[in-house]
Amino acid sequence: MAFDGIVTKAICSELEELSGARIDKIFEPDKNTILIGFYINNANYCLNICLDATNCRLNLTTHQKANPKVAPNFCMVLRKYLIGMRIKNFVTNDLERVVTIELEGFNDIDDIISYKLIVELMGKHCNVILLDETNTIIDCLRHITIKDDSNNKTRNLLPHSKYKYPTTTKLNFMDTSFDEFKKIIDDNYIDTNTDTNYNNNTSTNITKLLANTFNGFSKSFVQNSLNYLNLNLDSISSIRKLYDYFKLIINNTDSLALTFKTVTNEKNKKDYFLVPSGDEVTQNNNTTPNLNLNFFIDDFYYQKESSESFKLYRNSILKLILEILKKYNTRLLHIDEKLKECENMDTYKKYGELITANLYKIENKNLSYVEVEDYYNNLEKIKIPLNKKYLPNVNAKMYFKKYSKLKNTLEIVTIQKEETKRELSYIESIVYELENCHTIEEVSEIYDEISENVIFKEKLESYANSKTNNMNNKNNKIYLKKKLLSKNKEVTFNPNKYVVDGYTVLVRT
Repeated sequence: MAFDGIVTKAICSELEELSGARIDKIFEPDKNTILIGFYINNANYCLNICLDATNCRLNLTTHQKANPKVAPNFCMVLRKYLIGMRIKNFVTNDLERVVTIELEGFNDIDDIISYKLIVELMGKHCNVILLDETNTIIDCLRHITIKDDSNNKTRNLLPHSKYKYPTTTKLNFMDTSFDEFKKIIDDNYIDTNTDTNYNNNTSTNITKLLANTFNGFSKSFVQNSLNYLNLNLDSISSIRKLYDYFKLIINNTDSLALTFKTVTNEKNKKDYFLVPSGDEVTQNNNTTPNLNLNFFIDDFYYQKESSESFKLYRNSILKLILEILKKYNTRLLHIDEKLKECENMDTYKKYGELITANLYKIENKNLSYVEVEDYYNNLEKIKIPLNKKYLPNVNAKMYFKKYSKLKNTLEIVTIQKEETKRELSYIESIVYELENCHTIEEVSEIYDEISENVIFKEKLESYANSKTNNMNNKNNKIYLKKKLLSKNKEVTFNPNKYVVDGYTVLVRT
């Protein structure tokens, strides 16, 4: 399921329990991630803002990330304005994927000041914007100008510009009655005005229709809801059931009555979607906030990104090694061709000897061939081809020279073949090990091993130094070595999280 408006609202409803927390740490591990550490009720938490186009999200995290030696400019700006500020509230507008983090604190002369940190989770247009009290942009992670198709205007996300919230032409589901909901389906999938004639209705079409009509709905949410309810929408009652289910989910995004369910989608990938937990909504009187949805999202995407990083890292090295393997296989083919040529070297020696032995019988002029007696084969006649450009005695010398060359070649390529076969065997063993790796650490060990081997060293260096093979290039799958990181790799935030018998245990340290 995409991190749509419904998930955004549910996650933020949990985060509201942490209102009043004091920000004490801000990091920017990479260009798509901002980590905000804050402190409340004797516990430390870390807010993960991920702006990756495919995995954008906002949630609490307990997973560590390494930080660069020098903090990026936007990270320094956030530290300047937000360190020491308190989180006043997490605000969402309906089911928009825009989260406003309201912040409040004191300046140097103890006057109350306030800022807003806007998190826009909109695919390739993801951004984090810092606003002052007048909604003027102080700075943003990505300085861009976006065309707003809904009103044919542009949004300037640049410092000193007035911030404008993104707009949408989609409908608000909570303002839609059942009759209007049914009419949307009827207008697209019913041939006549009968109650049961849903001839053109398919799950795929309904998914696309509802996701494009209602704000905050993703295709995966609609599809998983249909699968969860086992609905075909072949009658008014089934449409009513789907409508009521959507109402139930949206009405409970700010309660404890929802949970995530994991499934495997059509592409054989893990997916998740919100479902009613089945428990009655109870007031949480415990001092420890209920953050199950946040930690579920944290674990889900951590495992997903770890798997993607592992595959990318392994496949990039595997691709390089397979190129080298192909090169050595080609080399072995050339060696075999040369060995095949060497099979005839004794014949060339024989031709040279027969020509030399019969020179007194052969006319001293340019000939295309000579026919002599083969004293190696009971004096039977043998026809020896000659190069017509040269005299027979020169042809004899050429045959001896060719024999000598092939003899030397045979000695060299025999050794080369043995060496190539040993190297091929080693490369194939590396390929086997890579294909059976399960963690990035195992791949890194293999990388460290081959980086010191002369077979791979030159190739690895050429990839590492090539700008066209930089991992920032979206069309490139080469990912050989991570950038230099700071010594501060063990950045942790309380509470520590453990899973015991299916239960999440939070341990304060």
